[in-house]
Amino acid sequence: MRYRRSALAGGTWFFTVNLADRREDYLTRHIDVLRHAVRQTRSHHPFEIIAMVVLPDHLHAIWTLPPGDADYPRRWALIKSTFSRSLPKTECIRDSRLAKRERGIWQRRYWEHQIRDEADLQAHVDYLHFNPVKHGYVRCVADWPFSSFHRYVRQGLLPADWAGAAVMLGLDE
Repeated sequence: MRYRRSALAGGTWFFTVNLADRREDYLTRHIDVLRHAVRQTRSHHPFEIIAMVVLPDHLHAIWTLPPGDADYPRRWALIKSTFSRSLPKTECIRDSRLAKRERGIWQRRYWEHQIRDEADLQAHVDYLHFNPVKHGYVRCVADWPFSSFHRYVRQGLLPADWAGAAVMLGLDE
């Protein structure tokens, strides 16, 4: 069966990309390796990162591709392979992956959603930035270091206490 993905050139997408073993923390433990993989991929295959958050076992990203380009699968393949090749081989690798000369770090598939309009974009940016709170890693969005939220604050797009004023005041209990 061939998996069909949306292919709008120059489009904007929301992605969820997971580790194969969701108990691992490779993404935050090796954040510098992940950042290098993203930078290297962007240098050869440009895209704009609208927003991104990296959690220990998965990440969410919103990208816009250049006009005339819809090849986000290639970009994810490059990011995943660059990241994987940079880590020591300590993970459990299933026979099906060995037969294809794959590592056992990433789930093979990822979830993508084509952004439809500004409201859809805003909802996904908010979801992405709030994700570390949702998963219980922090109580305030600003406390999670691996998020584009901090860039949004620096640019004046969000206040530093966004989605956290009630938590910071203890009103959530």
